[in-house]
Amino acid sequence: MQGSEPLLREEGGLQVIHVSLFRMGTNSLATAYRILGYTVFHGLDDMKQETWPLIEEAAEATWPSTPDARPRPPFTRADWDRLWGARYNIVTDHGGPFAAQLISAYPAAKVVIVQRDFDEWWPSFRSQLLDPLFSLRAQPFIFLGWHVLGIRAGHAMRKEHFGFFGARSRAEIEANARATYDSYFETVRRLVPEERRLEYALGDGWEPLCTFLGKDVPDVPFPHTNNRKLHSEEHQRTVKSIYLASATRVMPWIAGAAAVALAGWYTVQS
Repeated sequence: MQGSEPLLREEGGLQVIHVSLFRMGTNSLATAYRILGYTVFHGLDDMKQETWPLIEEAAEATWPSTPDARPRPPFTRADWDRLWGARYNIVTDHGGPFAAQLISAYPAAKVVIVQRDFDEWWPSFRSQLLDPLFSLRAQPFIFLGWHVLGIRAGHAMRKEHFGFFGARSRAEIEANARATYDSYFETVRRLVPEERRLEYALGDGWEPLCTFLGKDVPDVPFPHTNNRKLHSEEHQRTVKSIYLASATRVMPWIAGAAAVALAGWYTVQS
């Protein structure tokens, strides 16, 4: 976040790898981790952040066949540090799709797995992530974000989703959804021994999380944030801010072009 982004940390890298997917309580867990004293990256905190080009690079490096991917080698530990590890202890939402790569890059990190039932999770994911990202209404938002404001959020998110689901269209994402979901969690559990991972269910509260992480239980209620209504409202605010910022940036050019055209018309009429 411009002006408030955490300073580069000299040691460490990610201390905890949060294994989950968008719409699986990632915002609530991000808030909980911060209460416990961790420095957390959660993408919803700032849609305009400069991290988007690096997330896009990570998607291209992890899934070279994702549409419009530019050729690049797989990410190394140094690359993950450049993206997240040098600034944050934990990554919630955007770290999820890259869980296997992060587990390999940070073998000492503890792993927290949060898995919602597929049939409960998928409608929320589809309406809150896929609809805003792949609908016709999303295209002007993505275009203005990049060509006017220089924000790569839309491109990064699309590549991340295409790559994770092994797809080249939204229809293929939907067709591959259940198999990808099953394979994702099976792979993580195969990679991480039981003593290094916590199977955390939404609603479990502080005790199992704090015990696993070696933290004292805070004297505050466990956070429950970002339900579907709040997520939709946040998305709408982001869209409006992009359109307003784009209009502010473009209006002087439009006014200048109009002035030139008016001067030309006046000259012809004279």
